Amino acid sequence: MTTTLTKEAPGPVEEPVLRRPSARKRLVPYWLLLPGILWLVVFFALPLVYQASTSVQTGSLEEGFQVTWHFRTYLDAFTEYWPQLVTSLLYAGTATVLCLLLGYPLAYLIAFKAGRWRNLLLVLVIAPFFTSFLIRTLAWKTILADDSLVVDVLNALHVLDVTSWLGWTEGERVLATPMAVVCGLTYNFLPFMILPLYTSLERIDGRLHEAAQDLYASPATTFRKVTFPLSMPGVVSGTLLTFIPASGDYVNAELLGSTDTKMIGNVIQSQFLRVLDYPTAAALSFILMAIVLLMVTVYIRKAGTEDLV
Repeated sequence: MTTTLTKEAPGPVEEPVLRRPSARKRLVPYWLLLPGILWLVVFFALPLVYQASTSVQTGSLEEGFQVTWHFRTYLDAFTEYWPQLVTSLLYAGTATVLCLLLGYPLAYLIAFKAGRWRNLLLVLVIAPFFTSFLIRTLAWKTILADDSLVVDVLNALHVLDVTSWLGWTEGERVLATPMAVVCGLTYNFLPFMILPLYTSLERIDGRLHEAAQDLYASPATTFRKVTFPLSMPGVVSGTLLTFIPASGDYVNAELLGSTDTKMIGNVIQSQFLRVLDYPTAAALSFILMAIVLLMVTVYIRKAGTEDLV
């Protein structure tokens, strides 16, 4: 007696049914974003619209301002105050370069060489934030005073001879000169450079450095080919976080500079609070914003990175 085994054909495979989330669940991300959106609208968008309407008004504080779409205010403001605009961009750019030159080695040290001292060094980097911006800037009036140790050392090293020839100082005096303003900007915004650089450097896989050494790359070549390109997001973020607020700063120029070193922020502050010419002040604000936005856009495209820290 023989038994014949027949193999049954497999039945159809049932595909898993994907359930669509309910309408309430789909709205959850938007509800979570709502507080941030409201914050931006109330404290950014609405003031921006108000300043835009102010920039095209005419009148006076006594008679009142009316929206007359007077766009010539922009041309008049730029024509009269373009030297302060150039000065602001020059000071901000110089301070940004100095922050990068000072901040990159320190960020590199914290990321790769600090070891157990890493947290302490990070605390020291953000320690200036524990005091007021105004107090930190006023401290530089003492540091750069004519009879201070710093000025004596710079004189002994003949550094002030070079800066005086460049027009950044006046003889043996540093305070109330462009150099003093740039020193204040560099000090106050240096943490904004170090922290993004550290974050970007800390993300680099150490095995890449080991691979470069296995290929007999020198430390300089490893830095040029591996470390610096991978830290470019931090470089871009740090320079933006430094340059943008520095270009509109007015505290450093007010406390450490003179009438010849006024930045555009000082002009805007004076137009708003002293001259009471609100349309000109608003127009200058938008001119500065447009110039900085254009420069930032070009810079990001030239930097070749979209992965910002």
